[in-house]
Amino acid sequence: MFGCVQWSDSLSQCSFATSTLPQSSQPKNIMALREKQSKFVLMTSKLIAFADSNGYELTFGDAYRDDRCDYGHSTSLHRKRLAVDFNLFRDGRFLQSTEDHKPLGVFWESIGGSWGGRFNDGNHYSLEHRGMK
Repeated sequence: MFGCVQWSDSLSQCSFATSTLPQSSQPKNIMALREKQSKFVLMTSKLIAFADSNGYELTFGDAYRDDRCDYGHSTSLHRKRLAVDFNLFRDGRFLQSTEDHKPLGVFWESIGGSWGGRFNDGNHYSLEHRGMK
């Protein structure tokens, strides 16, 4: 699939550009961004299931960050759809510390992700892309 797919509703306008490089032209050892995004979604579903099976509840914090947002780093993996911040709860209590997220962070790293607890952002879960975590 090539080009740009766009959609809009009354609240916002979003676009998603796909790769313009034919699959056969991409280096064999480098996963395309779109492929990483699909992998990230599967990994995220595993993290959510892990959290649930261990008595935690999650809600989304910052997931996709549109380029029009005026906060965060311009190179953030949230802008590439490769990062999510989760709000963590147990027994109805909001758990905010990095230490609270550690069991999930260790699991996330075990399935190939980068956990923000290693750089003082405990609720951040991402998939490395071009050296960014």
